[in-house]
Amino acid sequence: MDSLITAAARALAAGDPLGALKRVALRDDAPALALRGIAMAQLGDLVRAKALLGRAARAFGPKEAVARARCVVAGAEIALVSRDLGGLEKALDAARATLEGHGDRANAAHARHLEARRLLLIGRIDEAERALAALDPAALPPASRTTHELVVAGIALRRLRTKAARAALARAEGAAHDARIPALAAEVESALRVLDAPAARLIAKGEERLLRLEEVEALLASKAFVVDACRHVVRHAGTVISLAKRPVLFALARALGEAWPGDVPRDTLVARAFGSKLADESHRARLRVEVGRLRRVLRTLADVSATKRGFALAPRRAREVVVLARPVDEEHAAVLAFLADGESWSSSALALALGTSQRTVQRALDSLAAAGKVQSFGRGRARRWMTPPVPGFTTTLLLPAPPPVD
Repeated sequence: MDSLITAAARALAAGDPLGALKRVALRDDAPALALRGIAMAQLGDLVRAKALLGRAARAFGPKEAVARARCVVAGAEIALVSRDLGGLEKALDAARATLEGHGDRANAAHARHLEARRLLLIGRIDEAERALAALDPAALPPASRTTHELVVAGIALRRLRTKAARAALARAEGAAHDARIPALAAEVESALRVLDAPAARLIAKGEERLLRLEEVEALLASKAFVVDACRHVVRHAGTVISLAKRPVLFALARALGEAWPGDVPRDTLVARAFGSKLADESHRARLRVEVGRLRRVLRTLADVSATKRGFALAPRRAREVVVLARPVDEEHAAVLAFLADGESWSSSALALALGTSQRTVQRALDSLAAAGKVQSFGRGRARRWMTPPVPGFTTTLLLPAPPPVD
């Protein structure tokens, strides 16, 4: 490898893409194309970066398997940033195996980090954790160690383990300082701000207040009966009952939780559960049926008792009932939660991350676009959606998580 290629590679490792381009911008050999591609990716021109890395991979000879694998890993990172989440797994796994087989542990570790980040994005938290378990962060260079700790913190945040997240981010901050790469330091700083931003609203006895993630964690560990409108579950003393696939029952549970210890009029429950402004006998009959279903679902935790004007929630053992709601109520909050990371997403990537159909996601995006909350660019398969982050709020509680165990 010649001196210009070596100098360009060192510049990229130090986070200086312009310095790298000065050395290889006019060259079209395979190593120079690869370095130019990585430099363009660092500068934000992902389309050009992807094209350059593709040319580089094709230009490397049959005996240069390691170089081609590095191009695949770099391309996978671009795809991850571009939120092209489909089809990455096999190519990334093959590239990682090639790098490990040839002793390139640093780039093999980077491939594992990319896979863990992809798994975390689509809510496969246990698999992301297993991917990290194969790595020893102490043996990694500072930049890779920063990435490792950021993924560890992301897993802890998604599981609402704020102490573990703070510890990981503290380690990431130290590693980023050693790496001396401003972009990494900024990423760690952004993650730290998430811990101190409002994450949810607590609604209890007619009053509301904002909670940080640490306060949410403490609430879920308490003895309170919690109607969790972030995950659409009901919780108490370690028991979790999911109502995510039963929206009518959850709407009733939330209305009853917000009114506790009082009751809720039947007409109000009809409006909350069925969206009907006027309640006739058919609505009231349907309400009795749905309340009966809710009573059966919650029978181990609470009763739903009839009153003169409506129904009231009566927990069996809990002394307090609270509702945990999103910082801002929005019908398509889960879609906005992903778009709030500031990256551009395709509808197919959003569907994969949300575990739903692409058509459902497209309808949500069209609705949000009509309301001016998201914007798109490009056409056809190249169409991407994005929105500026909501200032001052964290969206951790809106992202997918493993299904609760009843």
